Amino acid sequence: MQIRFSKMSGAGNDFIVIDNMKRDIRFTEHQIRRFCRRRTGIGADGLILVEPSANHDFTMKYFNADGRAGSMCGNGGRCAAYFARVAGIAGDATVFEANGNRYEAWVTGPELVKLKMVVPEDFRNNFYANGFSCHFVDTGSPHTIIYTEGLDTFNVDDAGSAIRNNTDLFPQGTNVNFIEVTGPESLKVRTFERGVEAETLACGTGAVAAALMSYRLGKLDSTSVSVSVRSGDVLRIDFSENMQEVFLSGPAHIVYTGTATFPDDGA
Repeated sequence: MQIRFSKMSGAGNDFIVIDNMKRDIRFTEHQIRRFCRRRTGIGADGLILVEPSANHDFTMKYFNADGRAGSMCGNGGRCAAYFARVAGIAGDATVFEANGNRYEAWVTGPELVKLKMVVPEDFRNNFYANGFSCHFVDTGSPHTIIYTEGLDTFNVDDAGSAIRNNTDLFPQGTNVNFIEVTGPESLKVRTFERGVEAETLACGTGAVAAALMSYRLGKLDSTSVSVSVRSGDVLRIDFSENMQEVFLSGPAHIVYTGTATFPDDGA
């Protein structure tokens, strides 16, 4: 079976995006892992199925590179909205659902998408994990926040893996964000992502978590924050003072389209 797909990038987060509006495609974890595996597969941080919704324009189903259903992916949501616009599934403004939550998104310019996020919850300040002073917030996905200097040379994979797998503090795991404050309205962030089990070039929910926590702790002066990610792209986070309205904006583009052979299932 041949499957048509689009390879997309959201500020460096890369995804395999598939139109499944007919609901005729089903993958096992093993098949998703094979698709997402770099060098021997298409290669991606995750796979997105765009499917019908009873109440909205579409449903976004997101799977991490490990093949398992993931929590919300902000850059994935922006890519799904752009894909839906290009495919004629939605217009420049769209409403979709993901993990039972309602999201609004707008294509604001050439390959630029703005996404309204869920209300953040479970703020936790000043606890220690694996020798690091940490903070935590759930922005649709769980994120641990660590402030550091010398971010460009920091060993994100080792430190991030240790904290992500600290099951005493995080029974379900956590994403881990290492942050350098670069100005009163700007941050630099590197993220170790749960489900990818490595540093990614960007993380939308992580950028949101970094901006909200930094403002909450008084490290930033503005409710409009520029977040530089590992790819070199910049994500924009805008939010209300009470953090009840949060928006994630940035680039989303189709890298290429193609067809892939449906891989045989296996262990």
